[in-house]
Amino acid sequence: MSPSAPDYSGPAFTGLVARLDELIAARPGGRDGFGTSGRVRTRQMGGYRSPFRGRGMEFDEVRAYQPGDDIRTIDWRVTARTGRTHTKLFQEERERPVLILMDARAFMRFGTRACFKSVLAAKAAAVLAWTSMDGGDRVGGLLVTPYALKVFSAERSRSRVLGFVKGMAEATQVGFGAEPPEAEPSLAEAFARLRHAARPGTLVFIVSDFHDFDGEAAKELNRLSHHAHITNVFIYDALEAATPARGAYPVSDGEAVATLDADRDAVRQAYARRFAMRREAVEEAARSRGMSFLMLRTGEDPAEALHPERLARKMRAGAAA
Repeated sequence: MSPSAPDYSGPAFTGLVARLDELIAARPGGRDGFGTSGRVRTRQMGGYRSPFRGRGMEFDEVRAYQPGDDIRTIDWRVTARTGRTHTKLFQEERERPVLILMDARAFMRFGTRACFKSVLAAKAAAVLAWTSMDGGDRVGGLLVTPYALKVFSAERSRSRVLGFVKGMAEATQVGFGAEPPEAEPSLAEAFARLRHAARPGTLVFIVSDFHDFDGEAAKELNRLSHHAHITNVFIYDALEAATPARGAYPVSDGEAVATLDADRDAVRQAYARRFAMRREAVEEAARSRGMSFLMLRTGEDPAEALHPERLARKMRAGAAA
């Protein structure tokens, strides 16, 4: 840290920004990564099969073709025999990159339970990175701050992954307390950038509140899903999902002050509906493309929510939907 850089190590910043020591401490112990499924034989390429289906080297099964599937994987024999187009599914290679998109933009800097959403996102992303590294996968990704997109190539070395985790902490601190720029990088831009970094078979985790998930973002997410297996980790705060108990509450962005009138039923319903529409848009996009969807609320433990076995079940459920 340079002499002029702010010092966020004090207790006053706990929960407001993420610190590197916190993200190092978030490393779970005794995990084999996201590809083990209890069949580990070696830590070299091809050593075990992953429970996460994708475009790998080992054939797994045939299923009905879905719009957007790669035509190169069509099983023409089964298609001719059944009269209905079918495509092949493969088991992922042991050697495959894991890419993590972590959102730390202005809307993520909010929270009423334990920490800001941005801090929870950093801890979740760190858990995913450490778990992937401990499983022997190459780890990299994309950090989205109010000012820029920062890409980290997928690496296996501990020093490189530590650099990525350090970047996660710094992403929550960039511009902290300052006026956000007029135009932040959009989620659509981030998805497009991630798509260029992902190769076929990549395991992708998107950790965001999806506050600007619009038509363009949905289109880019769909494109990314054509050659990557995606888990969408939807970060939110309880106060976003529903208004507090009835009453009038002052709300401030640090400058202007407004009043949230939680006494009116129409206000309470509109408030809850706005959040539900955003959640449903992301969940439906995930369901339509066989992606996984997981909600993570401030105050929850990301290590428990992102356990490999739990994620594997969600991934299989998403693929079957």
